[in-house]
Amino acid sequence: MSSSRKPLFAKRAMSVLLAALLAPSIASAFTPFTVRDIQVNGIQRVDVGTIFSYLPVKVGERFTEEQAAEAIQRLYATGFFSDVSIDTSNNVLVVNVQERPTIASVSFNGMREFDDKAILKSLAQVGFGPGRVFDRSMLERAEFELKQQYLSKGKYGVEVSPIITPLPRNRVGVSFDIFEGGQAKIGSIRIIGNEAFSEGALLDEMELTSSGIMTWYTGTDKYSREKLEGDVERIRSFYLNRGFLEYTAEPPQVSISPDRQDISITLTLHEGKPYKVRSVKLAGDLLGLEDKIQPMVAIKEGETFSAEKSSATAKAITDYLGTLGYAFANVNPNPVLDRESHETDLTFYVDPGRRVYVRRIQIGGNTRTRDEVIRREMRQQEAAWYDAGSIKTSRDRIDRLGYFNDVNVTTAPVAGSTDQIDVNVDVKEKPTGLINLGVGYGSTDKLILSGGISQDNIFGSGNTLSLQLNTSKTNRAVIVSHTNPYWTRDGISKTTSIYYRRTTPYDSRDSFGDYRVTSIGGGMNFGVPISEFDRIFAGLSFEHNKLSDLSPQYTPQAYQDFVKEYGESTNAVIFNVGWSKDTRDSAIAPTKGSYTRLSGDLSAGDLRYYMLSAQQQYYLPFGRAYTLAFNGQVDWGRAFGDKTFPVIKNIYGGGIGSVRGFEGASLGPRDTLTNDYLGGSRRIVGNVQLYLPFPGATRDRTLRWFVFADAGQIQTTGNSVCYRGINNQSADPCGWKYSAGIGLSWQSPLGPLQLSFARALNAKEGDDKQAFQFQIGTGF
Repeated sequence: MSSSRKPLFAKRAMSVLLAALLAPSIASAFTPFTVRDIQVNGIQRVDVGTIFSYLPVKVGERFTEEQAAEAIQRLYATGFFSDVSIDTSNNVLVVNVQERPTIASVSFNGMREFDDKAILKSLAQVGFGPGRVFDRSMLERAEFELKQQYLSKGKYGVEVSPIITPLPRNRVGVSFDIFEGGQAKIGSIRIIGNEAFSEGALLDEMELTSSGIMTWYTGTDKYSREKLEGDVERIRSFYLNRGFLEYTAEPPQVSISPDRQDISITLTLHEGKPYKVRSVKLAGDLLGLEDKIQPMVAIKEGETFSAEKSSATAKAITDYLGTLGYAFANVNPNPVLDRESHETDLTFYVDPGRRVYVRRIQIGGNTRTRDEVIRREMRQQEAAWYDAGSIKTSRDRIDRLGYFNDVNVTTAPVAGSTDQIDVNVDVKEKPTGLINLGVGYGSTDKLILSGGISQDNIFGSGNTLSLQLNTSKTNRAVIVSHTNPYWTRDGISKTTSIYYRRTTPYDSRDSFGDYRVTSIGGGMNFGVPISEFDRIFAGLSFEHNKLSDLSPQYTPQAYQDFVKEYGESTNAVIFNVGWSKDTRDSAIAPTKGSYTRLSGDLSAGDLRYYMLSAQQQYYLPFGRAYTLAFNGQVDWGRAFGDKTFPVIKNIYGGGIGSVRGFEGASLGPRDTLTNDYLGGSRRIVGNVQLYLPFPGATRDRTLRWFVFADAGQIQTTGNSVCYRGINNQSADPCGWKYSAGIGLSWQSPLGPLQLSFARALNAKEGDDKQAFQFQIGTGF
């Protein structure tokens, strides 16, 4: 072998197979030799040891032409190199490589449909992403994957253009310019093979629809592969729930028009015949509880088979066994078909598994709220037998705290143990500070602003601290309150409050009253839990009231009469007692359950009266995204002895929270001297509200719109007369008022926001109407 450098193999931008084929053609000049040393040229990022590991020869070993071909094939197969050659010089094996560039970054321009992180994760699954070796074939796969993501959303007009930017140190930046285009709309949906049910009945089961009058709003005519798969499953469930156990369906046929704007969907079904249940049996390990389990069987002999009832039975049995500690119980319904008689024998095989107990309860996701605030709501205890019912109750109690947007409770087996599990509670915190804002406009007051700040979970302790401020011309107030929901370890709560209020007349367009009521007071209230959902409460407060700025000509007659009867200054000690029951599934946006509250106030001292109050709310779910809500509220007050109910304790109605469409606080008697709103000692309010999903936010319970109807009345009790204002200009201020309208509800970062546009249905002469109303920090 001469000392001059003789190339044995070289391959530039050629396949591995071609390199192997070229090897024999130049091997005639190749004489095997013993390798004295190995050198590697051209590496930048790849470790030299990596190249040595792919060579079939080591220093001191004999190097042959077969090994040379194998070395080139191995190095090309790594995908790290675009060029590989092997030279020799004085028995030194020289490996020359040219590395492929590395992807330094991947970016997207014009992408609005997807999140960058989600798409990068999807591309990583096909081998493309930052830190990977750049390869044209991988780039094409990345393009294809991007287009597939858009096609799944019905965007068939998408265009993807990659831009490669060379960077120092043999790197490249990859940018995808994306023109998303419009989403293809469904022109038609055809169902073939249906005989037992009409095409219309089956189309009603689908979420996707063809284009129609309202699809611009609902968006159901926009094609999505995921939604179509869901619709195929819904139709399958529709048939199985009606006994068609042999139902099958072919894969949906989806075709698109040449302009890529309209999609046609064809579903081909094979119905079969419906089956009736001939017998129902329980089998497996019933733990001697057959008499307890048998009543849970929802499907009966002689009925048409229903997959829904069968699944409900399996779930009921599983949940029951879960309350006994069998966390991994499995109930498998097995229908055996008699195809001649179209009957089925249904057997529920019960496998309770091993009884387990909870080793540890782990809290996660709470960056601000302390663990103890969540843990004290848990009814499942550590080192106790697993109880599915207690875990569900725990989850609901945590959700009702109102501190979290999402509460997820899962279980996980303990590694290496057959009878232990861990319970994981993952929460997603929401802002718990509320800013309450009220805005109004009057011909006298002009702009009226009021506000307040409250923190429901101060410092993550679960305590509530609030400061309410009102700086309008008619009302000024400062209220500071603190609530500790676990004043004792048994769950007794304590609320302490102090307040200052100054009230002047609420001026309407026709009133001109003048007075000032200043109230200073404080109190303490305790709540005692008597069950998982029930709480009784009681408290005591002291209040000093003083009337000033009085004049015979401009002070409302009702307030002049109050001064004559009670004097300008009064003191009152107020006792309160009540009971509440809360079974709502969420404090943020309830979809089911109820809330009940009964309370009574009894005042002693200068003011001697009592006020009874009751409120009832119901939330009824309809389907997955609709909730019908009912609210009813009654307040009824009377004075002791022969005195009249103190006008400074009257309650008001009208506006958000009672009867929308009428101006706030405008219902009830009007003063005969100044025409001021007086409120009353009796209030009845009823609301019905249908919550509907906001377009594009079906799964977001915090943003919903609604339609509503309100009814309410403010009246006086006892022998008091309903005053109708100056010269009786208000036709019927104490009568029933009705309204209806639409609105928007949003759990905004500033607190619950409610917008409403209402029409007063039976407004009469003298009533003050207000169609558009909004408030931040309001309830129902």
